[in-house]
Amino acid sequence: MNKCLNYLAVAVVLSVTVSLSAAEKVAPVRMGCGIMTFDTVPGWGFDEQGRSVLGPTHGGVVIDKAGNIYTSAKIGVIVFSPDGKVVRRFLGDEYSNIHDMEIREEADGEFIYGARNANAEGIKFNAETGEMILKLPFPEESGLDLKKFAPTAITVAPNGDIILSDGYASNYIFKFDKTGKYLSHFGKKGNGLKEFNTAHGMTLDTRYDPPRLLICDRNHQPKGRLLHYDLDGNFIEEVITGLGMPTSVSIQGDYVSVPDLHGRLVILDKTNTIVAVLGNNEDPKTNRNFNVPQDQWREGIFSGTHGSYWDKEGNLYVQDWNVSGRLMKLVRVK
Repeated sequence: MNKCLNYLAVAVVLSVTVSLSAAEKVAPVRMGCGIMTFDTVPGWGFDEQGRSVLGPTHGGVVIDKAGNIYTSAKIGVIVFSPDGKVVRRFLGDEYSNIHDMEIREEADGEFIYGARNANAEGIKFNAETGEMILKLPFPEESGLDLKKFAPTAITVAPNGDIILSDGYASNYIFKFDKTGKYLSHFGKKGNGLKEFNTAHGMTLDTRYDPPRLLICDRNHQPKGRLLHYDLDGNFIEEVITGLGMPTSVSIQGDYVSVPDLHGRLVILDKTNTIVAVLGNNEDPKTNRNFNVPQDQWREGIFSGTHGSYWDKEGNLYVQDWNVSGRLMKLVRVK
């Protein structure tokens, strides 16, 4: 634990305000501990003027089998190479404001699944061409009389069933088949053991056989938590509590990255024990704060951590909920 605290101290000492004209001069910051130690990559993904190309971000991150990094923003989905160069963009109304993404390799290609809270739908599109394959509006067949539908998370079962969380409204979680046919729903809003107070993020927890749903109950009182449900919507267990405001989850092997909106990223092991905390922001003026412009970013310190994803080498890509559009690459120290 002392080693972990030492790395955190180093991160605070080395934090430097990013210069728009000289981002490449900012020194990397080391964070984490043990096998979960990372170095930041200053200026990753910036344009030639040292600026973020994203605009406001309030979304997620995924990586395709070629190693390209997809992140969602208000303007759409921007795809980067591992060295931070833009390789393609999917812009416009169909791709804007994707709050959460999953990527899946299927028989006829790789596809992005997205939850669009502002547009009241789930979507599926081709990750290479952008062709829109499927849209999932509120399922009237459910019989529910909802005044609002604002999906925040999406994931896909091994058989292709699509699970879509209405995290910014009813907190029901809806299940569709691969063609978009409504199948069922479960959950409800509240602070009880089997209720959700903002079912904000969700993924397929492949650390278990059969895989489970791992759900971020972001605003559950007194502290945010993670939950396990089976793929039919049956409660299994409360995984961990006291996480602040967990926004999303990403799995690699036995490890889970959990962004916390307070400005940190927590890593859990197979036993769901915290093994590292990255980018911890203790400044109440800038943590959980969307309005931190790029010229006030601090290297190695997050502000509103919202999405994350692991690449094949164990590096992490982390997105902040941010007015200027922040996406960071953290390189795993071997």
